[in-house]
Amino acid sequence: MSKYDVIVLGSGPGGYVTAIRSSQLGFKTAIIEKENLGGVCLNWGCIPTKALLKSAEVFDYLKHAEDYGLKLEKADKDFSAVIKRSRNVADGMSKGVQFLMKKNKIDVIYGFGKLKTGKKIEVTDKDNKKTTYEADNIIVATGARSRELPNLKQDGKTVIGYREAMSMEKQPKKMIVVGSGAIGVEFAHFYNSMGTDVTIVEFLPNLVPLEDEDVSKQFERSVKKAGIKVMTNSSVESVEKSGDKVKAKVKTKKGEETLEADVVLSAVGIKTNIENIGLEELGIKTEKDKIVVNDFYQTNVKGIYAIGDVVHGPALAHVASAEGIICVEKIKGMNVQPLDYGNIPACTYATPEIASVGMTEKQAKEAGYDIKVGKFPFSASGKAKAAGKSDGFVKVIFDAKYGEWLGCHMIGAGVTDMIAEAVLGRKLETTGHEVLKTVHPHPTMSEAVMEAVADAYDEVIHL
Repeated sequence: MSKYDVIVLGSGPGGYVTAIRSSQLGFKTAIIEKENLGGVCLNWGCIPTKALLKSAEVFDYLKHAEDYGLKLEKADKDFSAVIKRSRNVADGMSKGVQFLMKKNKIDVIYGFGKLKTGKKIEVTDKDNKKTTYEADNIIVATGARSRELPNLKQDGKTVIGYREAMSMEKQPKKMIVVGSGAIGVEFAHFYNSMGTDVTIVEFLPNLVPLEDEDVSKQFERSVKKAGIKVMTNSSVESVEKSGDKVKAKVKTKKGEETLEADVVLSAVGIKTNIENIGLEELGIKTEKDKIVVNDFYQTNVKGIYAIGDVVHGPALAHVASAEGIICVEKIKGMNVQPLDYGNIPACTYATPEIASVGMTEKQAKEAGYDIKVGKFPFSASGKAKAAGKSDGFVKVIFDAKYGEWLGCHMIGAGVTDMIAEAVLGRKLETTGHEVLKTVHPHPTMSEAVMEAVADAYDEVIHL
């Protein structure tokens, strides 16, 4: 029986990062993966969707070439080639993880892993052969998959999840997207850009409902302007196939409507992959579909840890990576601090992009803060105007008494690359006055952060 210091179960951005850090710390490390290295993020999530969205962005530029003084006879797309490019990008990234495993001398074990007593994992490979491995420390990083609603069962053809949405052979003429979180609105934007007639159905009053209300309202205006139909305060009650079409009954405040489409994309959240991996047999505690862990990701069973989507916290790739590093450094005995879940950036890569960190204005008020709020629209930004991307704004929230940066919310072109300033500033306990007196380059989109802070302190220049 092979014996390791650390075995990681699952090779997504939580698992493979954990394995690499483990090896760097001198642990003999193995990683178990039932499908492709890189997990959902690299193969079916974060990376290939961004490749699709880049194609959509380029296509949008071509369609609006005249806005930039350029002439183009006709802009068209090859849908299958767009899908193929996305898959090639994903394949390349997965091969990159393979290289990193070899570079860091990590043993890769392919198959389905199941926890056994005595800090062992039984791995069943594609030929149904079972092999048992042992480790002093086992880290569960099995991630999650698309969640199914009882009245919205996925069949992979008429009702689909994110996997099918990014690998469709034929572009649908009409699509219904159920749910307006990041996955839902990113696919809605992509397919709309490609020419599909898209309707978003959202149960809550606002699109991207976890965002600051001002951001949600701006986003809804922008997607409607782009031609996407929006139904909020609505729910899909049932879906039935009608020939080669699908009919969805949608409950709204005004009554029930029937929508017809080629396909329904279910984007109503995720379901953790914690079934049949041995949790019950070992008595590992779970709660609300998540594995219960302490601040350093130790379960109630000694030597068994869990990170990423399977534990409580934001189901984000960068969170899983951070958790894994903290977990394995703690195992090593290093002096590490628990992850600050109040300072995790969230990004949505539709058009316009959305990025946020910290409290919304509503949350800050509910927490009892006396606040200063500043807002700077990209319509007043020279760089945004020059780029033809003036939709959106930067909004900042500060504690009026001490100047603490409570929250930052952005919507506009490239804001997912800008939010790190706020994350770092909050980590370093930067005050509003310090941001205001930090010289930002001109002309850039990022100077909108400084201008928003200036607005909060009644010192705004360009508005």
